[in-house]
Amino acid sequence: MQPTTLFYIIIAILIISFLVDKILDTLNEKRFDAEIPEKLKDVYDEDEYKKSQAYKKTSARFSNITSFFSTLLTLVFFFVDGFKYVDEFSRSYTDNPILVALLFFGVIMLASEIMTTPLSYYSTFVIEEKFGFNKSTRKTFWLDKIKGLLMSALLGGGILALIIWFYQLTGENFWMYAWAFVAVFSLLMNMFYAKLIVPFFNKQSPLEDGELKTAIEKYAKSVGFTINNIFVIDGSKRSTKANAYFSGFGSQKRITLYDTLINDLETDEIVAVLAHEVGHYKRKHIVFNLIASILLTGLTLFILSLFINSAVLSEALGVSIPSFHIGLIAFGILYSPISEITSLFMNYMSRKFEYQADNYAKETFEGKALITSLKKLSKNSLSNLTPHPAYVFAHYSHPTLLERINNLES
Repeated sequence: MQPTTLFYIIIAILIISFLVDKILDTLNEKRFDAEIPEKLKDVYDEDEYKKSQAYKKTSARFSNITSFFSTLLTLVFFFVDGFKYVDEFSRSYTDNPILVALLFFGVIMLASEIMTTPLSYYSTFVIEEKFGFNKSTRKTFWLDKIKGLLMSALLGGGILALIIWFYQLTGENFWMYAWAFVAVFSLLMNMFYAKLIVPFFNKQSPLEDGELKTAIEKYAKSVGFTINNIFVIDGSKRSTKANAYFSGFGSQKRITLYDTLINDLETDEIVAVLAHEVGHYKRKHIVFNLIASILLTGLTLFILSLFINSAVLSEALGVSIPSFHIGLIAFGILYSPISEITSLFMNYMSRKFEYQADNYAKETFEGKALITSLKKLSKNSLSNLTPHPAYVFAHYSHPTLLERINNLES
């Protein structure tokens, strides 16, 4: 295949991906004013529903504008041989392949941050502020940005450097060593993420003794779930939105509650949410997701190894010197249709798992308390109660609120 042909295939993929997303967005936006189903009419009163509609429409307009300009800038960057100039800039400082790649991606990442940070700032301090969600200070916002960049540089740069090193040592067999490393890294992150990464951004404190802790421990004992680590995270530091999650394995497993969750829900509702999270653990969903992620990573790396030696990938982006980092970008875009298919599958499985976790909570604790908690959480985040089915299929990792309630009441 000629480099020019491959270039236009890449452009076509970018444009088609944008158009498909916009079609799905448009379908979803047309349902913003749909009548709320009878079972959900107690979620919002009239004023709250109007606020919910305004929030959805404002967020959608902002998303449409930002995605359009992001896609436009990306296409312009491709047509003006932007990757060629960044590659030449990187090579002007060093000829070491690893350092060239790190400098190359560092420049692109920095440029991306410069362009997207004002949008993120506007979203946080204008849109989220307007609708009462934002609790973040400007100091916290900028510290998060700096910490995020440093984390990306250290972890992302370290992983990239190691993969290129494997490639230099073993050629096309690099994928096996890279896969083994990523698998171990993923396992360690799953086990120790809460201890190693979260503290850089949030404060975590053990749940204090009291009614809630007693209720949680009573439930855990009733289902034979050993839990020694229940933590509260200061989510209110940034937003009023609430959440809870389960992480780790064995002695490292822990349940983390957002302080906003504790403030918004009653004790039985919080226990119901935790029963749902325990259901994910008991039904082996966490293990499935980890294994599936590792297998998909292995597949991606294997396919990458078949094409990374091809000079056509680099030449398609206007770079005459074949290199791993340029080939990686070209491959990433060419592989994106396959990635979309695997993403659809993972979302389907995730929605299926949510039903199973809901059922576990209903069977071992109380379905009614879980329903009221889901309604409160939807209300407090001004959720869309009438999403388009096609949008749900493509993007939702959870069933809709109505679907979850129908399942819990069946």
